[in-house]
Amino acid sequence: MLLLSACSTPEPEYDVCVYGGTSAGVIAAYAVAKQGKKVLLVEPGQRLGGMTSGGLGQTDIGNKQVKGLALDFYRRVGATYGRLESWIFEPSVAEAIYKDYIVRGNVEVLYGHRIVDAQKQGASITSINVESVENTAQTKNISAKVFIDCTYEGDLMARAGVSYVVGREDNKVYGEDYNGVQMQHLHQFVDNVDPYVEKGNPASGLLWGISDAALAPTGSGDNMVQAYNYRICLTSDKDNMLPIEKPANYDPSRYELLLRIIEAQKNYNLNGYFIISPMPNNKTDINNRGAFSTDMIGMNHRYPEASYEERAEIIQAHKDYTLGLLWFMGNDERVPKQLRDQMLALGLPKDESVEYGHWTPQLYIREARRMVGEYVATQANCENKVTVDDGVGMAAYTMDSHNCQRVVIVKDGKAMVKNEGNVEIKGGLPYDVSYRCLTPKREECDNLLVPVCLSASHIAYGSIRMEPVFMLLGQSAAKAACLAIDGGVKVQEVDVKEIQRMYVE
Repeated sequence: MLLLSACSTPEPEYDVCVYGGTSAGVIAAYAVAKQGKKVLLVEPGQRLGGMTSGGLGQTDIGNKQVKGLALDFYRRVGATYGRLESWIFEPSVAEAIYKDYIVRGNVEVLYGHRIVDAQKQGASITSINVESVENTAQTKNISAKVFIDCTYEGDLMARAGVSYVVGREDNKVYGEDYNGVQMQHLHQFVDNVDPYVEKGNPASGLLWGISDAALAPTGSGDNMVQAYNYRICLTSDKDNMLPIEKPANYDPSRYELLLRIIEAQKNYNLNGYFIISPMPNNKTDINNRGAFSTDMIGMNHRYPEASYEERAEIIQAHKDYTLGLLWFMGNDERVPKQLRDQMLALGLPKDESVEYGHWTPQLYIREARRMVGEYVATQANCENKVTVDDGVGMAAYTMDSHNCQRVVIVKDGKAMVKNEGNVEIKGGLPYDVSYRCLTPKREECDNLLVPVCLSASHIAYGSIRMEPVFMLLGQSAAKAACLAIDGGVKVQEVDVKEIQRMYVE
C-alpha cells in the first residue's frame, strides 16, 4: 500500500534506512555507518547474509576481480580458514562475518519486522511503517532521508510506487534473443519420458509437477518466475551428523518422475541428480542438477506478489518438497541401492542453523520483482555490445535462468515431458552495471536505491544476480545515499564519479 501525504514531516530519525539484511543489506548498512551517518537496518527475519549465509557456499561468480567490501568479505572468509581469501565456505562462517560487520560498524538492527506501507511527499519517501512478524498489531514508523531496498523481493520498492516487472519480457521488448520462453537442452529430460500417471494413458492424468498448459512460442513473454530451491548444507562427518527425517506430509508420488529419469538414464551416481560441491569440514553445498532435482519448478510463480502469509506457505512447500526428495532418494526401495547408500551417507550438520532444526531457513529467491528504473540493463550489456560510463559495479556471470515450467510436448507422435526456461549463455567480458539501474525513475521516487531488485531484463538479471555483485552494488548504493544527503540532491543527481573513486586502487 502506498500512502501519500502533503503534510510537513519532522526531521528524519535516521539518515539512511536499509531494508533487508541480505548480503547487500549488511554491506550497505555497514558502509553507511562508516561514512558517519546514522543508519537502521531492518531485517524481516532473524538472520543476516541472505543466500551467502544460507547455503550458497560455492560462490557463483564469473570473475573474481571484485573490489571494495565484497573483496573484504571474501578475505575475511579466507582468514577464517588460514588463507588470503576464500570463495568456498560454511554458512555459519559467512553469518558470523556479517554479524561482525554489524558490530564493527555499530549498526542498529531491527529484526523480525516487515514493511506494511510507505509514506511519500511528492516523489520522496518520508517514512515506512513496519509490523512485527510475531505480533502484527505491533508496528513502528521509521523515517529517513534515503532508503535502500536490499530485499530479494523488492517489497519496499513496490510499496513506494516504483515501476517494476515480474516474469520474462518478450524478446521484442529489448531486442534480445534469450528472454521469454526458451526450450533448451541443459537440465532437460531425455526424450520419451512418459508424463502420465499410468504410462501411455492420458486419461490417468499428469504426474505431479507437470503443467497442462500449452507451450507458448519461443521468445514470448509471460509472468513466470525461474525456479527456487535450497542450497543444501549437509555433512558426511558421522560425528557431526543428524539423520534427515521424513516430512510430516511426505508424498512419494511427487517423485515418480525421478524414478523414470533414473530408469531412462541408468546413472547410479548421486552427483548425476544433484550438484554436490564440497565445503570445508566435510560439508556440502548441494544445488539443482538435471531434469528433476532440488528446483521446485513452477511452484513459485505467485511468490513475488504474494501476501506474507502465502509466501510462508510457498517457502514451507519448498522445504517439504526438498526434504521429501532427500528422504525419497535415501529410503524408497524403488531407488537403486547404490543411490540410496550414497544419500544415506549424508545428514544434517549439528553445527549449522541450530535454531532452525539444522536446515537453512533461506529459500533461494533467484528472481522476484525487477525495477524498471532510469536505465534497464539488457542482453546487449552482458555481451558488451552496449557499454555505460556510469558503472558502479562489475558483473560477469553467464546469462542464466533456471527452468520456469514443466510441460508435455509431442515429438514423433509420442507425448513426453520437458522442462522449459533454462538458459545458460556465456556473454562477453566483465561489464559495468549502470548506476541508473539502481535508481527509480526520478518522477516516481527520488530518495530510494535498489541494488538487488535492480533495473534489468530477465535475462540480464540472470547474469547480474550474483551475491558478490549484490555486495558491490550495496556498497555503491550506500555511497550514493550519503552523497545525496550531503549534497541535498536527489539520488538520481549524485556525482557518479565519486562512487567510482571508491574502487580505484
